[in-house]
Parts: sequence; C-alpha cells; structure tokens
Amino acid sequence: MTKSLIAAATLSATVALAAVVAGTSAEAAPAVKNVVLVHGGFVDGSGWQGVYTILRKKGYSVTIVQNPTTSLADDVAFTKRAIAQQDGPVILVGHSYGGVVVSEAGTDPKVKAVVYIAAFAPDQGESVSSLIANPPPGAAVPPILPPVDGFLALDKAKFAASFAADVDADTAALMADSQVPWGVAALAGAVTHPAWKVKPSFYLVASDDHMIPPPAQRQMAKRAGSTVVETKGSHAVYVSKPAAVAEIIEKAAAAQ
Repeated sequence: MTKSLIAAATLSATVALAAVVAGTSAEAAPAVKNVVLVHGGFVDGSGWQGVYTILRKKGYSVTIVQNPTTSLADDVAFTKRAIAQQDGPVILVGHSYGGVVVSEAGTDPKVKAVVYIAAFAPDQGESVSSLIANPPPGAAVPPILPPVDGFLALDKAKFAASFAADVDADTAALMADSQVPWGVAALAGAVTHPAWKVKPSFYLVASDDHMIPPPAQRQMAKRAGSTVVETKGSHAVYVSKPAAVAEIIEKAAAAQ
C-alpha cells in the first residue's frame, strides 16, 4: 500500500472514530440541562431540596422558583423570570398548584417539556377552584381552614396525614408550621393556553395522595397525553421520594 493510500485510510478511520465518539457523547448527555422547579400551595421551594441535590449531582442546572402563591398572574410572572434567566432550553416542573403555574408559563419558547408531580393539569379556562368543585365519591377532603384576609391554610394538626403522610414526623411538622398562606385568588386563576397542548408532558401520579385524588391525577394525565409514571407516595412525594421525581424529570430531559 502506498504512503498516500495509508494516509487516506488513516484519515478515514480517524474521522469514523470521531463520529462514533461524538455520537456516543450525544446519546449520553440529554439535550436539556436546565430544570426549573415550581412549588405548590401551602409550601415554599425548600421541599425541592432532595430533588435539587440529585439533579445537581448529575450535572443539571436547577432553579427553584419561590412563587408567592398570591395569584396565578403573580406566580406565572415569577416563573417566567426564572425561565428567562436560563442559558438554554428548559424542563419546567410543577407540584400540586404549581401544575397550574407551569401549564400557563410553559408555552414559553425556552420550555421543551412540562412535568407534573401530583399536580393539577388544567385545560383552557380551568382553575384549581373549578377542578376541585366536584370531587370523586369517597375522595379525601383536604383539611383547609376558612380563609383569613383572602388566604388559606391547612389545619396544622391534620397536615401530616393529609399532605405528608410518608414524610418523617419532624419534617412534616416543620412543613405544617412553616406554611405559606395560599391566596384564594390563586385558586381562581384560570389557564388561558395550557402548555401540555403544545409541549410534551410527563406526569408522576402519587397513588396515596390525600390532597388531589389519584383518580383525578390519572384522568388529567390521560387528557394531557402525558407520559405517566405512578409511584406509591403522599401528596408530598417530591419530599419523600426525590429519586422517583428526579427520574421522571431526567426522562423528560432525555426525550427532547
């Protein structure tokens, strides 16, 4: 074989090897590395700590929105600011009422998929108020106290059993005692253009939820055409089962 043929063969092999390596790297790394987490009513963003830690260790850039839960418009504005700060495409994740927020904010061009964690996934014109108006027969009744100055809270004595039954007692007590008042106006906020109609969606059903009935979760997920994962967990599944929550977020990121 002449020197020119050897050189050509070597170059060809090098190019082929580079292509294989590049392909392997592309398959190993998900296209979306930015994750924005949105909490629900009665709580703040600190409950995402376990999920945050897992995702950060795997190389994701994670932002936790501290939305005020005063009105849907306010919470969407807070979330959109967080999305705008990201340096690339985003996986947008909402727990509970946070599902309403991500449904409204998730149409942002940077958002590549929305992930619902035991969350409300409203259609156009729907709100938390409309979705909870007719609960399924036999569904647990959340221990929501009468509103005070336009804000709601859960009965502290019943918080653990209803919201965080599988969370350790000390953490559940802290969550009950550090409740963020949830604005009645936020419950009434209706979605205009739900993100799940134009973006891929993923849904984690918490099968032991006593706040949003699991049958309602399954129904909303089916309607949205979501990729569904079900796990045994309370409404606070994002606190008690952070690995399961992180896994579905990673699945959403890898699918883009």
